[in-house]
Amino acid sequence: MSRVMHFEIHADNPERAVNFYASVFGWEIKKWDGPEDYWLITTGEENEPGINGAIKPRAGNLTTVNSVTVSSVDEFLLKITQAGGKTVQPKTAVPGIGYTAYCQDSEGNTCGIWQHDRTAK
Repeated sequence: MSRVMHFEIHADNPERAVNFYASVFGWEIKKWDGPEDYWLITTGEENEPGINGAIKPRAGNLTTVNSVTVSSVDEFLLKITQAGGKTVQPKTAVPGIGYTAYCQDSEGNTCGIWQHDRTAK
């Protein structure tokens, strides 16, 4: 069974969003040292229930996207299409971490899928 493992908040002004969420909820937010503008969010202690997320520049009309862990992005993109959904952003490598893609479900809601793979290039 696949689980929601991460959320992304898409923002017109990510720095403003960082300040908002840190001041309102007390979340720890740090800029990721990677190839894109991406701020990692820690929402609580590791021993507490919940998930962590990120803030990134808005892509299209996206607002908040939940990402689900899958065994294979390729397999799940096929399953999504067969179930009446569609791919919004194709499989993309996050070097040394894994692969991601964005899809829409049968109702037009956007979700992300995530495959852990430290060999991703």
